[in-house]
Amino acid sequence: MTRHRVQRSAARGFTLIEALVALVVLSIGLLGVAGMQIAGLRANMSAASRTQASYLAADIVDRMRANNTNARSGSYNVGMGATLTGTSTAQTDVQTWVTELATLPSGQGSITVDPTTNIATVVIQWVDSRGGDSSACTGVNLDSCSPISFTTVTQL
Repeated sequence: MTRHRVQRSAARGFTLIEALVALVVLSIGLLGVAGMQIAGLRANMSAASRTQASYLAADIVDRMRANNTNARSGSYNVGMGATLTGTSTAQTDVQTWVTELATLPSGQGSITVDPTTNIATVVIQWVDSRGGDSSACTGVNLDSCSPISFTTVTQL
């Protein structure tokens, strides 16, 4: 009986180390993809807040144009963080607008109408901590963050 020795080839496939290195490379890639997904979501939330602010500014300007006489007389003027009480159309419009500002994080707004030029200035402020700008924040409390301001100036 003759025995034939079978020689093992030098490369039989992946070794355990090669498999672990491949797993580490794959994990780093997946972490990068997850980080990019989070950055995209933050940017999307920030854009949604800006879109909401634009909509709210256009909404109150449309309400003022519908009630032009009272808007020109200053019935829509309101300071930042203030609310009007009453049942007139202008006061109800401003109360509704201030309530809608609450959809923005720490949202506030002001309206000023210059009676000589009939130019209305609408300012909306909110905190954009969801957009990833936490450099303006001094703590966990959103009120400690510097607000973003959206200003609309229009002729009534």
